[in-house]
Amino acid sequence: MFKHVLIPTDGSKLSEAAVRTGIQLAKEQGSQVTALFVMANYQALIYGSRAMIAYDATEFEKSAQAEADTVLHFAEELAKAEGVPFNGVRVTNASVSEAIIKQAKDEQCDLICMASHGRKGLSGILLGSETQKVLTNSSIPVLVHRAG
Repeated sequence: MFKHVLIPTDGSKLSEAAVRTGIQLAKEQGSQVTALFVMANYQALIYGSRAMIAYDATEFEKSAQAEADTVLHFAEELAKAEGVPFNGVRVTNASVSEAIIKQAKDEQCDLICMASHGRKGLSGILLGSETQKVLTNSSIPVLVHRAG
């Protein structure tokens, strides 16, 4: 039924559970997997009390790349152990949900499998939900993994 599953991951325990579920589903379906790590766009300005200060994003970039390496390696090892064809992708984008939807389209994925952090109430409103944004804006089916 599904030929190509996109699994966005941020390296959290909830995302790791979604990676496991997505890879298991891909194995059962005979699908391939693309794991996606979205790095924040650090080209920004910080406003101080008296002046606007620009900063060098080099250290942030190195840190994000190292985190991406770790997170994508975890997914790759799981896929390899299950015999699932795997591709790891990292992108930089200010909007995580837009990056997920764009990558799913670019890779011609037919399912997005992602975690939900389960934020409700005020924290859900203030922090937003990338999963909710993907659900709302994606034309590609989304499987939401909720850890029990």
